[in-house]
Amino acid sequence: MKIAIATVQIPFIKGGAEYLASNLLKELTDRGYEADIITMPFKWYPSINIIDSMLTARMIDLTEVNGVKIDRVIALKFPMYYVQHQHKVTWMLHQHRQAYELWGTEYGDLDRMENGERTREIIMKNDSEFLAESKGLYTISNTVTDRLKKYNGLDSIPLYHPPSNHEEFYCDAFDNYIFYPGRITEIKRQHILIESLKYCDKSITVVLAGTLDESYKKKIYSIIKENKLENRVLFAGFISEEEKRKYYSNALAIYNGPYQEDYGYVTLEAFFSSKPVITHNDSGGPLEFVKDEHSGYVTGNSPLELAEKINYLFNNKPKARDLGQQGRKLLEQMKVDWNYVIERLVT
Repeated sequence: MKIAIATVQIPFIKGGAEYLASNLLKELTDRGYEADIITMPFKWYPSINIIDSMLTARMIDLTEVNGVKIDRVIALKFPMYYVQHQHKVTWMLHQHRQAYELWGTEYGDLDRMENGERTREIIMKNDSEFLAESKGLYTISNTVTDRLKKYNGLDSIPLYHPPSNHEEFYCDAFDNYIFYPGRITEIKRQHILIESLKYCDKSITVVLAGTLDESYKKKIYSIIKENKLENRVLFAGFISEEEKRKYYSNALAIYNGPYQEDYGYVTLEAFFSSKPVITHNDSGGPLEFVKDEHSGYVTGNSPLELAEKINYLFNNKPKARDLGQQGRKLLEQMKVDWNYVIERLVT
């Protein structure tokens, strides 16, 4: 069976979506399927570029290649899930979020663009129509499934998948730092974690691994300088997978506090490392895994509330170990594995 994985990519940016596509490719080929990733570059500004991308995706022909039939398309991202194929299955990472849950928030941009309102209407109308063509409509989380139902009236089934090399994560010790890997940007809200340090025990530090957005740098460094936290925040930059697993293995806890995340590999990597996760009550995807007082803590998005939980774990490390172990058990109970995902995408 020939399977095309249809997705988009912002040039020079590689994140969770790209890892998911490559992992899906590996899992399919490991099971004997002939698969490949078909990508389309995507630029979301000005708003006319979004419309152009939608038209382009709709016109792409994935019925055959070099005279050989493509048996199935697995579409992952907007607008490549508009592609036409008689055996198209959509496994949605997310829609164009600026037209949906980010519309009108501090994290959106489409509402501030020329013709943004009209572009949003077109996106929502076409999503409702073309996603309904899918022979199977799946999402990566219940958070995304709920959005589809709320905004488009479409039913879908969440399929949870593990992060890359999940079997290699481990737990070693419970040191005095909070770890958060991933792009350092406004919507990930690392500033809340950094600011919480002023309320934390002086021995507690923060380790951030990932690229720092230029637009976010001023805000981050301003908080550090104002609160004299220069020696308590480590920017590890780009790190290897081995280094990441080591940071996880020795952390006191993991912070994962984005705004309305779709899924969140950080939560799963933390639980595979038997570490507790602290998140916020508006974080979206992480809330499907983090159960307050059971596998971590769910707080409001104030630095003081966050600091209270960090201080508690610092003074009660056996509790941190217990919460982390509960998180690990939860993933086993939820059957977060590729066999379950692949079986539904190809049958």
